[in-house]
Amino acid sequence: MPDDTEFFVEVMPEGSLEVLSRQEVESLRRTGAGSLHDLLRHCALAVLNCGSETDSALEVMERYADFELRILQRDHGVTLALKNAPSSAFVDGEMIRGIREMLFAVLRDIVFNDNELITRAKYDTGSGKVVTDLVFDVLRNAGALRHGTERAVTVCWGGHAIARSEYDYCKSVGYELGLRGLNICTGCGPGAMKGPMKGATIGHAKQRLRNGRYIGLTEPSIIAAEPPNPIVTELVILPDMEKRLEAFVRMAHGIIVFPGGVGTLEELLYLLGILLHPDNRDIPLPVILSGPASAARYFEQIDEFICATLGDEACARYKVYINDPEEVGRVTRIGARSALDFRKAEKDAYYYNWKLNIEPEFQRPFVATHESMAGLELKRDMDKHLLAANLRRAFSGLVAGNIREDGIRAIKKHGPFEIRGDKVIMQHLDRLLAAFVVEERMRLPGKPYEPCYKVIS
Repeated sequence: MPDDTEFFVEVMPEGSLEVLSRQEVESLRRTGAGSLHDLLRHCALAVLNCGSETDSALEVMERYADFELRILQRDHGVTLALKNAPSSAFVDGEMIRGIREMLFAVLRDIVFNDNELITRAKYDTGSGKVVTDLVFDVLRNAGALRHGTERAVTVCWGGHAIARSEYDYCKSVGYELGLRGLNICTGCGPGAMKGPMKGATIGHAKQRLRNGRYIGLTEPSIIAAEPPNPIVTELVILPDMEKRLEAFVRMAHGIIVFPGGVGTLEELLYLLGILLHPDNRDIPLPVILSGPASAARYFEQIDEFICATLGDEACARYKVYINDPEEVGRVTRIGARSALDFRKAEKDAYYYNWKLNIEPEFQRPFVATHESMAGLELKRDMDKHLLAANLRRAFSGLVAGNIREDGIRAIKKHGPFEIRGDKVIMQHLDRLLAAFVVEERMRLPGKPYEPCYKVIS
């Protein structure tokens, strides 16, 4: 390839891949120029577009259709060459350091994930062990698993398209978590993913904690719609949504669910499905649903839907706190301590919850198509953890139809996804989704929403 890079900006590594041999650099260059090039370009653009006000992956890709990325081999190591990158990633001609760190985290994870997926496919017996080991190795390769520390990690879930009052509340809870020395892990995007991190930075600073962690877990199909927020210091890209969700629950010592939309329900249903499995009923993992007073009705709707579909046992696995950040911080710390004590007694790792049994139904990637969405089995007489798994898939499909590039294209071509199932379940689902539309929880506020779904009894 001719070295016609005069119109490109060259960026050297930061945070990852600083020290590589020539052979390793050449391997990265070949990989990045081959079948992974489009994926690398897609994820790199998302990172460079940090702070974007759109939640459509398709819109981002079309806006920067002329963006180019190349991997170059230099004597000092690997270098990324960028052309027509978003100007917001630079200050006075220099790339913002945090964005540069995340850019090379993209290269690190995409290449590692591809190599590992190809290798492990040969040994996958369908038991789930191969997937769990892969998630562990992706996190370890990224430096996200820390041995020798009891500093708990609190996973925070919630929407990227939330009201200002809800964002401020998330930030207040993050502040209380930071005062108690808890680290924060989110989906790395804006809204309820940014708020807890921002609040925690202040709490950590007041306590003079200089090693606070702000971990962001994402995956390629969603990163463009939810680009990393600037506070993320540890970005990890998992191969797909299912592995991302498994990474959350195995890293967590406690989970807080803030207001959100269909993506937040996908995460909550995944978690409840795992906790409802008989093997996991005695494993402590505190789950808190919380928001400001204005979100009280939202959580009532969520609680009604879960109780009606998954039953009282599912509702008993979480607690709801309205407009009380201090109590959420206190209860989260107590719950995290209980989880750490349990792992110590069971000789389990503090940093990765090996004892959780995650069935293959929760690990197999779900690709939302019109056929797969219409074929979901949603019946009240199913085992509750399996019903939760399929409800999770339904909400995953709604996320795809709302914000993911492939989902948006499919909806434009073939019309809305159809969701079919038990009449009672469909009634509750239709009611919940209708409320989400009215409350503007399907897309960023101010944008008209054209439903990507039809609920059919």
